[in-house]
Amino acid sequence: MNLSAEHVYLAVGALVVVYMLLKRKGDVTSVEARKLVQEGARLVDVRSPGEFASGHIDGALNIPVNVIGNRATEIGPKDKPVILYCASGARSATAARVLKSKGFGTVRNLGAMSRW
Repeated sequence: MNLSAEHVYLAVGALVVVYMLLKRKGDVTSVEARKLVQEGARLVDVRSPGEFASGHIDGALNIPVNVIGNRATEIGPKDKPVILYCASGARSATAARVLKSKGFGTVRNLGAMSRW
């Protein structure tokens, strides 16, 4: 099978689009996220302070993804559920991996803030 460069670029582009759509979705529905927050889960916005200032979900704590490892203690006990969100879902997925590596037990990624 002889694929042209154009076919390879199209295939890679399609994979990137699928990846971004999956990341945007997150791993928890808005209904589940709202229920967890009502039950005491910590809601964390991992966008920049400027993005947070321009609008955020009420009650969210702003800890940008690039410092979440250093500021994880601000989230609270590691056995308390955490819901993360950002603009597209990519940064919140990264933050989820960081928090899990630091021993947080229940870390859920809402994905894009618009899913709230």
